Amino acid sequence: MEIIVPTHKAGLRLDRFLSEAFPNLSRSYVQKLIETGAVTVDGKSSKPALKLAPGAVVRISIPPPKPAAAEAEYIPLTIVYEDDDLLVVDKPAGLVVHPAPGHPGGTLVNALLARYPNLRITDTLRPGIVHRLDKDTSGLMVVAKNDRAFACLVEQMKKREVLKEYIVLVHGQLRVKEGVIDAPIGRDPRNRKKMAVVPGGKPARTLFRVVQMLDQFTLVEAQLETGRTHQIRVHFASIGHPVVGDQVYGPGKRDLEIGRQFLHAYRLSFRLPSTGKQADFRSPLPADLERLLNYLRGSKNSHEVGVRVSDTVAEEREHTNHGKRDEK
Repeated sequence: MEIIVPTHKAGLRLDRFLSEAFPNLSRSYVQKLIETGAVTVDGKSSKPALKLAPGAVVRISIPPPKPAAAEAEYIPLTIVYEDDDLLVVDKPAGLVVHPAPGHPGGTLVNALLARYPNLRITDTLRPGIVHRLDKDTSGLMVVAKNDRAFACLVEQMKKREVLKEYIVLVHGQLRVKEGVIDAPIGRDPRNRKKMAVVPGGKPARTLFRVVQMLDQFTLVEAQLETGRTHQIRVHFASIGHPVVGDQVYGPGKRDLEIGRQFLHAYRLSFRLPSTGKQADFRSPLPADLERLLNYLRGSKNSHEVGVRVSDTVAEEREHTNHGKRDEK
């Protein structure tokens, strides 16, 4: 691959220039490529610290990734629903969804392979994974168990037929009771490891409704119409109401110390591939988030959301006769 150094990038170190050009490559990996001769500048091998001149021609050869397969690991999972095509998992905060650099094991996929040894769909590192939740976001995910179910669920996602709703606590008090954040999301030009609302980004829409106003916070229900990386976190931060506990897009030291962002995927609704029947699943607010709400509310209405979500789960399970919690 060939890149010509633009004028506004002149003077950058070679390793930094390539790290910005390829945000998925770490700087240390880029340095290794340079040192092994996989990178040339104007046809010559160079060093990572080389300062680039405008118009310089940088060529980089990125080797194809080595095929890899996740290994089975016994990790307890909470299964909300399961049939021959899929399962719905209530993912706890702190659990990474699939192996990646820095997280080769201890993920949801590793746990799934221990439970379903023949789960080999789409690829070897993300078998059956239709959508993802951030590591420190808890809540419901659907996982396909065969290719037919995977294709059906992906098609529903593309047509925006899958309902995904979240319980979110944000800083400050929202001025409106409900609304839509419609703002494109892409890589933050100032920090390629983050996402941001940027011109030319991918379309992104988040619907929201205020559940409760607190002293310095607002409890919100958010519904995703699109599924961009960090969408809810980026959108609320962009309007001046970052998610509580968010160490990436939040207010930093002024934030509440809860160990993760206050973001829970509490509702997931889609058509079952086997029957076409609409299925609706809900997850109660986890204990750590419930405790924080109780603290912020004091004694008044301290169980509002917990009772509301839990009651809805019970009603839905009785209605569909599908819900089943299986601790393993």
